[in-house]
Amino acid sequence: MSGLFAKGALKMNNRFSTEIQVRVTDLNYGGHLGNDSLYSYFHEARVCYLRRLGLSEGDVGDGVSLTQTEGHIEYKGEAFVGDILNAFVHIDEIKRARFRVNYEFVRQSDAQLIGRGYAVLVAFDYETRKPKRLPDSFVARVNDYQAG
Repeated sequence: MSGLFAKGALKMNNRFSTEIQVRVTDLNYGGHLGNDSLYSYFHEARVCYLRRLGLSEGDVGDGVSLTQTEGHIEYKGEAFVGDILNAFVHIDEIKRARFRVNYEFVRQSDAQLIGRGYAVLVAFDYETRKPKRLPDSFVARVNDYQAG
């Protein structure tokens, strides 16, 4: 898949990718990937991205966790059981306490764009139940990784 972009893809620079295989339990009554399952792939891809950086949603540094406050998804094509999707992830719009995670899902076999979207995540302290400032170490790690 390296170097290939689906028609209409966002062409995010220096983006992380991981593979997700469509399972039979991901299908809906139409026999294709269900909208709820595609949205769950956002979470799976994000966890893999954070793991690559040595982080988790429960701790992005300084004991700060993440919570999602917004999500948007566009369905661009069908995917079927057994299809392998390349999940591309790129973080941008990093602010004091929040950032945006962009996603694209492209079928490996034919570079068909299946879906894309974004989620907004906020740094959060689950003990005080309040937003927190993103750790400088998190921002630096993301910026360094995406700079290549």
